Amino acid sequence: MPPFASGLLVLTAPLPALPRRAAGLVAAAAGLVAGPLYVHLQPGLRLGGPAAGPAAPPAGPALLRALAALYTAAAARRGLDLRVLLGPGRRLARQPRVLLAAAAEAPGPPEPVQLGLQRLAAAVYGCPPSLPAMLLGEDAGGDPDGDPEQDPEAALPEFLDVAVGGTFDRLHGAHRLLLSACCLLARRRLLAGVADGELLRHKVLPELIEPYELRAAKLREFLEDVKPSLCYDIVPLADPFGPSVTDPDLQCLVVSEETHRGGVAVNKKRLENGLPELALYEIQLMKDPEHNQNEEEKISSSSLRQRLLGTLLRPPRRDAALPLRPYVIGLTGGTGSGKTSMAKLLGQLGAFVIDADQLGHAVYAPAGPAHEAVVAAFGAEILNKDGTINRKVLGAKVFGNQEQLKRLTDIVWPRIAQMVKEKVREADAQGKAVCVLDAAVLLEAGWQDMVHEVWTAIIPEEEAVRRIVARDGLTEEAARRRLQSQMSNRQRVEQSQVVLCSLWEPEITRQQVHKAWDLLQQRLSPEPSP
Repeated sequence: MPPFASGLLVLTAPLPALPRRAAGLVAAAAGLVAGPLYVHLQPGLRLGGPAAGPAAPPAGPALLRALAALYTAAAARRGLDLRVLLGPGRRLARQPRVLLAAAAEAPGPPEPVQLGLQRLAAAVYGCPPSLPAMLLGEDAGGDPDGDPEQDPEAALPEFLDVAVGGTFDRLHGAHRLLLSACCLLARRRLLAGVADGELLRHKVLPELIEPYELRAAKLREFLEDVKPSLCYDIVPLADPFGPSVTDPDLQCLVVSEETHRGGVAVNKKRLENGLPELALYEIQLMKDPEHNQNEEEKISSSSLRQRLLGTLLRPPRRDAALPLRPYVIGLTGGTGSGKTSMAKLLGQLGAFVIDADQLGHAVYAPAGPAHEAVVAAFGAEILNKDGTINRKVLGAKVFGNQEQLKRLTDIVWPRIAQMVKEKVREADAQGKAVCVLDAAVLLEAGWQDMVHEVWTAIIPEEEAVRRIVARDGLTEEAARRRLQSQMSNRQRVEQSQVVLCSLWEPEITRQQVHKAWDLLQQRLSPEPSP
């Protein structure tokens, strides 16, 4: 873990030099800073010389190229929160704990440079004057003055009011470049529309998208850090257009290569509404240097959400009444989610698997713990000639009748839970370290109290319907009714420590399960003594 929670990196070289140096600079800084890494760009500033006032970097193509290089470099350092500042003027949201500069930009004795860093940070960002200041070594590469063919005088267009839209889930480098371009183009106001509601329905892994309030708060913090002089209107988008087609003050819409068509549609709507067209300013997509087999080549929130699969999303339950060994995983998921296949994979990795569905069949058997009570509650007409319970007849009695269904589950679920506890004791006697309770109704039955972690298998509804129709021979309508009678993916995810998804090839599912298992083993391993 890097020693400092946050930091401020001051870069003073010409902007054209940064694209070649960004990777080395960011890598060196990331080794020291765990949280937000702020970057102050001021070409030509002599940190070791007389005190100089802050100056925003010139807003031109060279700055955009430098920003793209810095944010691309940050994307290779997963989890690094990089914020390139485009205009001083306020205290930062997360106060820096260390000040950094590139040693290659500050020749000579380090003490005057460190003092200059402290003076600048105190004067511009209100930092304490005694913050530690350090010089970074780097593998700069290339010409330190950059590309001489770039025109340093080139400037970006300016607009009073600019608009942008997006999901802005887990604010990543491509978002930050897009938003930075907006800040450079706008002189007065930035209107940022944040997709919500139905616009999220067909996204990849929508259950893992952060709540609107959290996304909007992170967006505002980033924007107000980066350029505090602008006015920011952050609004939810319930449709693809939002206020971009009704706001008469807007002059420009910032788009990416893949959203340019949406910008054209916005202008068509504006003309229909008697408003002038917006200038469309296009930002190129950023390549993801770390994308995996089933991920997009561009930096995207979808890829970031896929990387969350198999990881710990929230802390495990801590219950003094629940023994730490064996460690019990509750694996749940809707029909067609791939839960059973995942349970088998976990069994192959060494887990003791408890199949709640098998226990559910055993509990109804003539010698089972629920047989007598179920017959007493629902009558002898549910019995076959051999004394076994006819599950179809019983099902017809409770189907669509919540009162009768609760009557049945109040009998059956506690008895299955008792059988599960017996199986856990059996696993303990065999020396098993991990049990997996494979249970479709884990959360509905309240069995999460018996497990340390809930792992949920999810699948988009359309894919689940397809699988149910192919596997069970149901009609599409009947398959949808079955899914709608169950807890939703989002409801399950909200109560889960780990989420898995079998949407892709079986090998991808296997990789997810192995990843989840390996991370579990790390959590269960005793921490080394200091």
